[in-house]
Amino acid sequence: MSSGVFDMIGPVMVGPSSSHTAGVAKIGLLASRVWQKPIRDVEITFYNSFATTFKGHGSDRAIIGGLLGMSPDDMKIKEALEIAHAQGVAITYKYIGNATQLHPNTIEVRLTEGEQSLSIVGESLGGGVINIALVDGYKAQFNGDLPTLMIVAQDKPGVIAFVSDILAHENCNIASMTVSRFQRSGDARHFIEADTLPRPLTIEYLKSLPWIRNLIIINSL
Repeated sequence: MSSGVFDMIGPVMVGPSSSHTAGVAKIGLLASRVWQKPIRDVEITFYNSFATTFKGHGSDRAIIGGLLGMSPDDMKIKEALEIAHAQGVAITYKYIGNATQLHPNTIEVRLTEGEQSLSIVGESLGGGVINIALVDGYKAQFNGDLPTLMIVAQDKPGVIAFVSDILAHENCNIASMTVSRFQRSGDARHFIEADTLPRPLTIEYLKSLPWIRNLIIINSL
């Protein structure tokens, strides 16, 4: 892969660290786009290197700023905790420093409101680059560089081919697709990164199919 200007100077961001601040803000921002509603109650778990450096590098402010809709270069990130407190957001922190099975820079966000909940596990890979590894325990593998469709669908033959064919007819070029499930014939999660999105009418058509439980669009960062 060739290097560009971005690779040399890193992302435009509120400092001090591209991995512990900018990357974390991106994880929070993507989590807010999956959640698609105001943040009320959030539990944040910092793993491995984050568990000891999160305050010094501003990771706590960055993740809350992202959850509140702030981009990595938004100067309001510095006041994110105060803004969240003023909005009545309940925040709980946990720290686990020896999760050797996880990436060194891993953070988990758990959002709840009533009986609804969402878990996002993100990895900050350096230089502001991230990976959303898990959504509600399902393997996800998307990074926010492209718009992403998250589809919850019945796990049965032909679903992947059908969705791919619909996107092909919409001239949507698929960059990556991750499909994961917990068991056969249950529900599967499809995470599809595409260069462009299908028309709103096509999105509504897909949502209307009885074997599609949910479909959301996660806009690119």
